[in-house]
Amino acid sequence: MRDLKASGGQQGRPFASILVLRKLATKTATNGNPYLAIELGDRTGSFNCTVFSDSPAFEAVRTASEGAVLRVEGKVEAYQGRLSPKLTKAAVVPPDQLTNPEVVANLVETAPEDADLLWREFTGFVDALAQPELVATVRNVMEEIGEAFRTAPAATFMHHAYRHGLLEHTVHMARACRALLPLYREVDPDLAMAGILLHDAGKTIEYEGTLATKRGRRGILQGHVVLGYQLVRKAALKARLDPDRTERLEHIILSHQGKPEWGAAVMAATPEAVFVSMIDNLDARMGMVQRALRNAPEGDEFTERLLGLESPLLLRRLPGQGPPTGA
Repeated sequence: MRDLKASGGQQGRPFASILVLRKLATKTATNGNPYLAIELGDRTGSFNCTVFSDSPAFEAVRTASEGAVLRVEGKVEAYQGRLSPKLTKAAVVPPDQLTNPEVVANLVETAPEDADLLWREFTGFVDALAQPELVATVRNVMEEIGEAFRTAPAATFMHHAYRHGLLEHTVHMARACRALLPLYREVDPDLAMAGILLHDAGKTIEYEGTLATKRGRRGILQGHVVLGYQLVRKAALKARLDPDRTERLEHIILSHQGKPEWGAAVMAATPEAVFVSMIDNLDARMGMVQRALRNAPEGDEFTERLLGLESPLLLRRLPGQGPPTGA
């Protein structure tokens, strides 16, 4: 993908690649003919394109499922300033041909930081909580969701949308929390940190898929905020966390998305909830920035318009400035 995006200005250049079908939607054109709106990608990025019913690739893509690996051929094209290749051939790669670890590793984007070190740091933040009942609450949730927390993405598209992204996002927020707490004495340190460590736990249930992530049935019907609230309430009751802290911790989970239109169940109404919501928004946006800088083709001045930032991002760095995180 990185090489393909670097050739974006070479209109009509042929290419061939092995990519994951991340999204697939069947739509109808104004003339009544069906077409496919798809997203293809690998660990270095993705692109969206349209496959019309008269394309030789149409049937192979139409009958594939999200998460399938496709061997595609096509020509480089752009639409409204974005890479949007025209596919001329597509075929599903059978699972028994995906036994080469290097091939699979190239298909799945992962967090730039080592997952084992991130997990060790996460458990350190848990152990540092002063109140035993809060420690037990966090541990109870982690036991409930298991390994999924270490591998899940933090989103399907917007930020930290890759393997181990949820763990990375949570640890980054915990680091910011630790640094900012001395500035805000009104915020209870243990409650805020526990809220950060658990704020997105529901995403381990909301999302499903290995090579491509999508929202499952419970994710669509309930969403990660409600799922996270359920996990935390059950864990807090089991840990015998006092009712006041339980309610405040639940409120952090229910309000951390910031606004109802962004997915919050309620607006933040405690010092800890406001604090956690702002740190979540900060790291989500900076995660978009970091990913864009890591994946940008060499020589480009700006990215394409980033949906989460509502703007293109300037890529050229100041003299003497270090490389982006994970580069």
